[in-house]
Amino acid sequence: MAMRAAPTSTSLERLRRDLDRIGPQPEASHGIPPECYADDTLLPLERAALLRRGWVALGLAGRWREPGDYAAFEIGGVPLIVVRSRAGELKAFANSCRHRGSELLAGSGNCRKIRCPFHWWTYDLDGRLRVYPRMETARDFDPADYGLVEFALACRDGLAFVSFDDDPPPIDAWLGDFGELHAPWRLADLVVTRLREFDVDCNWKTFIEVFNEYYHLPAVHPDSINWLYPEPDPPEKASGEFVTQFGPTEGAAALLAGAQEEALPVGEGLEGRYRLGTRYTWIFPNLTFAASQDSLWMYQAMPLAANRSRIVQTVAFPSASVALDDFEQRAEHYYRRIDAALDEDLPFLIRQQRGLASPFARPGRFGALEPCVGKFAFWYAQRMLAELAIGG
Repeated sequence: MAMRAAPTSTSLERLRRDLDRIGPQPEASHGIPPECYADDTLLPLERAALLRRGWVALGLAGRWREPGDYAAFEIGGVPLIVVRSRAGELKAFANSCRHRGSELLAGSGNCRKIRCPFHWWTYDLDGRLRVYPRMETARDFDPADYGLVEFALACRDGLAFVSFDDDPPPIDAWLGDFGELHAPWRLADLVVTRLREFDVDCNWKTFIEVFNEYYHLPAVHPDSINWLYPEPDPPEKASGEFVTQFGPTEGAAALLAGAQEEALPVGEGLEGRYRLGTRYTWIFPNLTFAASQDSLWMYQAMPLAANRSRIVQTVAFPSASVALDDFEQRAEHYYRRIDAALDEDLPFLIRQQRGLASPFARPGRFGALEPCVGKFAFWYAQRMLAELAIGG
């Protein structure tokens, strides 16, 4: 496949113009330019503007429960390791050996130490270099100078966040009202029961966008989940780098019609209408989740190419539900519903990706059931414009 040419000054000027037409009010705004979904040459700009500045959510901190629990990611072109130290701290390191740069870990699991498979340089779970074979001839070699490169990591409200900035913004300012709005769901007490990682043939933004709008439900999910969802509330007026919207449901949101009798208990702390609905939240740029009355399902989307994404799916439940004798049997009904909706979304996302790749695709407008997508578009545009200004 031929490589696309780097953006020209003319194409970048057109991109600036189109991004500048995206405003803070979705009902009066244009959408993100199609080339931002389809042009691989814009990925470096996105990575710099969105994934290597500020904070990026890694998912529920409870995913890493025990010392040595780890997961390897690639975020914004940066391979990294997230691991729970022996002291119980969550750490984030560059997934690159300090000897000659080999990848250290892949996938996820539990380890007692981090050992490079190439030459066996070995690090403890705090990133300090402990074993370095046959380095006796290296002059002025101090192993204390060759620990793993560490990134800023913060945990708030049950979630973990990483930043590649040397001096990241305060995490509490970044999250704003997030903690207050999500307190009833007690995210820090949820137990992760399912993790799936897979690739999809669509842009990372479209994958998260479809999760945050009700507009597609009658067309894409007419017989599976459309019946669950009456008209949602407007997005909350909140500070922070996220958007959130609560909507009532006609039943347990994470179950299909024929499995409603398998519903698990409503989570402790939920009162009033929160016991009968779901909060959909998008933490910018690339993590979204649904906190329902009895469960949570989450997606993290990371770009592999303009038309291909790596997805991490997380499903979690309150600890009281996980302790039930028949939990695993009932949880299977939740997984079935979540997968059914995903399987229905993916063919439409692939068709959308083909349309966005057309040289004649143009920015669209937002409908009444897409306000959260519109708010992300404005956030996206502001950061892309700022990065373009830095690059001239």
